[in-house]
Amino acid sequence: MKNLKVLYVSIFMLGAMSASALAQNRTLFDRLGGKDAITAVVDEFATRCLADTRINKKFAQSDPARLKAMLVDQICSATGGPCQYTGLDMRTAHKKMGVTAGEFNALVEDLVGALDKFNVPEAEKTELLGMLAPMKTDIVEDQSPATGTPLGKGFKPAPSMKAAKMAEDLKAKKMEQEKLKAEADALKKEQKAAKDAQKPAKDSKDSKKKP
Repeated sequence: MKNLKVLYVSIFMLGAMSASALAQNRTLFDRLGGKDAITAVVDEFATRCLADTRINKKFAQSDPARLKAMLVDQICSATGGPCQYTGLDMRTAHKKMGVTAGEFNALVEDLVGALDKFNVPEAEKTELLGMLAPMKTDIVEDQSPATGTPLGKGFKPAPSMKAAKMAEDLKAKKMEQEKLKAEADALKKEQKAAKDAQKPAKDSKDSKKKP
């Protein structure tokens, strides 16, 4: 009986160790619940930020749809997911925004609140916050603890999703037109070459004679 108990304990410990190893091998993206879970957290986070008077002035010229989309891709990519972040680097994106240290801290509080709402485990929450923390040096331009400060006058927001889509469509249309023109020019050259090849050869001497 004693040996049987030892066997049960050994099996239990091996199972626990295997589960722990499996959890460690999973990416943070998977442990957070994948893209759908990240999207839900980002939606809540963005809603809190836009309603938070401590920081919402900084988003006065930002397109909410673009903000959410970029955040989802950024977090998805940073945590080992299949997404590709195509936005600006943090220093460029926040240049002349005038973000204070106090406002950055308020933003982190809103993110923690969003994570807590969806009961993200402490380990995953700490790991995610640890990955985002280094961005503070690129985002904060004023070490003041003040919050609710106005958006910097020199700040240039990224184009809205609608404007970006229109620009992308316009570029694609222009490329298509250039492609069609190139194909038409090539066809004309082929037709001319074929026509020239069908002309009867003239005597070289006659070609030198004047009419």
